[in-house]
Amino acid sequence: MENIYLIRHGQDIDNSEGILNGHRDTPLTDLGISQAESLAKYLVEQKMVFAKIFASPLKRARKTAEIIALSLKQEVENEYLLIERDFGELTGHLVAEVKSLYRADIIKTEEVTYVLKYPGIESFSQMLERGKKLLIKLESLNISGDIALVTSGDIGKMIYAAYYQIDWEEALKNFHFGNTEIVKLSPDTNPKKAVIFSCKQHNL
Repeated sequence: MENIYLIRHGQDIDNSEGILNGHRDTPLTDLGISQAESLAKYLVEQKMVFAKIFASPLKRARKTAEIIALSLKQEVENEYLLIERDFGELTGHLVAEVKSLYRADIIKTEEVTYVLKYPGIESFSQMLERGKKLLIKLESLNISGDIALVTSGDIGKMIYAAYYQIDWEEALKNFHFGNTEIVKLSPDTNPKKAVIFSCKQHNL
């Protein structure tokens, strides 16, 4: 395994409606499909080839991965460890509602308000451990070449934190992982300069 490319899915219906989706399984919007197609075009132009493409089984990530894989003439494998954060009892709530009603135990960045504690919610510490477990699993596969991981925002940041061995809170503040953005994980990449493909539209 050489480099890992974290890829966030395109915009899905919950993103467009400002809803905390977590494990909710809504499909990509037309914009989300267009974003994924633009990303696939970029990867082809960069002559990217992945030894493996893994995706969260949720529709938004799986469809994004399939669009990329079709352009690259590759296959996609499901990986459950890439599934997004479980938001517990906040699942399905409007983001605006969370911001107005829940002010304790949060971290605010320019783009996102992260809730740290709530009934049933998966903590960032738990997700960081999941990220570490994923990296150990990938290492054990002895894959030769680069790997693409198509996933979601919060768990993507925790995989990033696990790879660079940084604190989860620092990872939340280092960058915004927007729809169809790419974060390159590499021994030669500065953690604060890991985003290599940015999408102008930011969604949760």
